[in-house]
Amino acid sequence: MDRLKGKWSLVTGASRGVGRHVSAGLARLGSNLVLHSRDLAHTEQLAVELRAQGVGVACVAGELADRAQVDDMLTQALQQAGQIDVVYNNAAIMTPFRENFFDIPAEDYRHSFEVNVISLARICHRLVPPMIARRWGRVINLTSGIQDQPELSAYSISKAAVDKLVRDFAPKLAGTGVQMNLLDPGWLRTDLGGPRAPNDPSAVLPGALVPALLDDGVSGRFFRAQDYAGLSLTAAVDKERSK
Repeated sequence: MDRLKGKWSLVTGASRGVGRHVSAGLARLGSNLVLHSRDLAHTEQLAVELRAQGVGVACVAGELADRAQVDDMLTQALQQAGQIDVVYNNAAIMTPFRENFFDIPAEDYRHSFEVNVISLARICHRLVPPMIARRWGRVINLTSGIQDQPELSAYSISKAAVDKLVRDFAPKLAGTGVQMNLLDPGWLRTDLGGPRAPNDPSAVLPGALVPALLDDGVSGRFFRAQDYAGLSLTAAVDKERSK
């Protein structure tokens, strides 16, 4: 379980919910962290907590709906960390639930794709080539299992686009030492999932860490964090390796 020790992991949307739990889990594995949020103040306390565990922590800010801010955020991350070895593209927005799903505003789709797809793609385009050059890297792009709810189609279609991006990248990454996979965190009581969700955000662990720890060279897989609920991290990784 020391594969991530000393490496640098970028977690977008790290200030709360899934991002906060994933960041804490990575720190326990010895990974240094670059914590992203919209405002540096949002990750200040988390940074203090993680540094107390003996890992390096840098904080970066950027609005993912603004392409210039995404580029600046990545520049800041690389300047502070030197390199990024692991990426958790966690940050996303949920568009409003539209009862009249035949009249969803075009702006819902535009905003959802800008944050959930275009910014994610720009992060991958910037950080994956150096990983390939170093012959090691992990990219975990968060997706969703949502289905049969056209009221949320602006959100769900954006996540389907993320799925397609990862699966198209997969054959190009074969043999490079870089793995890019998908992670469905499950329905959690976060700002995005809402208060009616059945699972606490902490339930994302240990499953969320599994794709970062596998070393089989396979990309394009779909992981469900809730499939590993109640397991230790070792047992979760062993469960996946035994498939």
